[in-house]
Amino acid sequence: MKRFPRATDFSGTQAKSPGKVRLCRSCFPLALLLLLVAAGCSHRTYSPPQPARVPSAPAPSAPPSTTSKPAPSTPPAARPQPIPGEYVEEGVASWYGEPFNGRRTSNGETYDMYGFTAAHRTLPFGAVVRVTNLRNGKQTEVRINDRGPFVANRVIDLSLSAARAIEMVGPGTSEVRLEMVSGPNPDIGYFGVQVGAFLVQDNATNLKKSLSVNFAPISVVPYDSPNGVYYRVRVGRVPSEAAAGQLANQLRDSGQVNTFVVRLDN
Repeated sequence: MKRFPRATDFSGTQAKSPGKVRLCRSCFPLALLLLLVAAGCSHRTYSPPQPARVPSAPAPSAPPSTTSKPAPSTPPAARPQPIPGEYVEEGVASWYGEPFNGRRTSNGETYDMYGFTAAHRTLPFGAVVRVTNLRNGKQTEVRINDRGPFVANRVIDLSLSAARAIEMVGPGTSEVRLEMVSGPNPDIGYFGVQVGAFLVQDNATNLKKSLSVNFAPISVVPYDSPNGVYYRVRVGRVPSEAAAGQLANQLRDSGQVNTFVVRLDN
């Protein structure tokens, strides 16, 4: 029988003993199994990196507008009431304090010369007016709560505090610009023409009789002033200040030179 050489390992050297060869053979399947298991486990636990998820925007409650509108600089509630047209007036302002302080104003309030109020002949009560002193540029805002001034060429009577704010107390009067900021529509209401004011009621009554021949209606309105009760004679009741101005021109032509367009509050 032909003899074969003893088994050799992969390096070409002879095996030390049969027992060691059997041990290696028995270890080889186990090592292979561990290698396969490790390879399989490595494959299951590995996952390629996923891109970061971008959070989706919440669904809009309403379809977006096709045109973008800038946000208002002032909240709607804080804006002044809209005024139909622009009310601007220029003329001479004066101011009043004592002895009117603490007396009843034309709208029923108690006059406080330290508040920021004013008297005007035609603007509605509650109107807020910006007053600019044209001599120095100083400005203040006042609320209309009284009627006046009934002096030629004057357009507004300011409280003491308002006059101080625009540095007008010393001179007593100043050229001003009036701009209505907020309040009721100044064009809505009834207007008339005041043609006189008398401390003697009979004088007011006689003037009313003489004018009644050509003009109507005519009323005599008492006014309790610090100097006594005056009786104001007023002509007409028209729905616009412009129409009252035309009536004032007719009265001047008839000989009534002291005419003032006034708002009829009652």
